[in-house]
Amino acid sequence: FCLVWVSDIAAYFGGRAFGKRKLALAISPGKSWEGVWSGMLAVLLLAWLWVNFIDGRAGVDSQSLYAHLAQRMGVAGAALTLVFLSAMGVVGDLVESLVKRSAGAKDSSGLLPGHGGVLDRVDALLPVFPIALALASLSA
Repeated sequence: FCLVWVSDIAAYFGGRAFGKRKLALAISPGKSWEGVWSGMLAVLLLAWLWVNFIDGRAGVDSQSLYAHLAQRMGVAGAALTLVFLSAMGVVGDLVESLVKRSAGAKDSSGLLPGHGGVLDRVDALLPVFPIALALASLSA
C-alpha cells in the first residue's frame, strides 16, 4: 500500500511543480513524465527510510518487501525492481483511465464524489499487488 500511495502522492505534487511533458495526453491529460519520475524517486526514498529506520530499529517481526528485495537482489536490483513496481502503478492508473474514457465516463462511480470513483482509489494497486506478492514469496 505504502509504495503505491507514496508514488501517487509524489507523482501528483512533482507533476504539479515540474510537469512539462505530458505522459498520455489522450488517456489522462493531467499526468506528466516529471510526475512519473517524482513518484519513482519517492518510492526509492521510502524504501531507504523503511529499511534503515523501520526494519532496522523498530523491532518488527518480519522484513519488509524493501529489505527482502535488497537482501535477495542487492541494492541496485532492489532499486530497479521498486522503479518497476512504481511504473506498474502508473500503468494501472492509465488502464483505468482508458477504460473510463472508452465508456465515456468521467468517474468510475459516484460512491466517492470528487475522487473519480472507487476504481480510482485502487487502480494503481491492482497491478502492483500480485507482482509484489510474487517478489515477497521468493525465498532468500
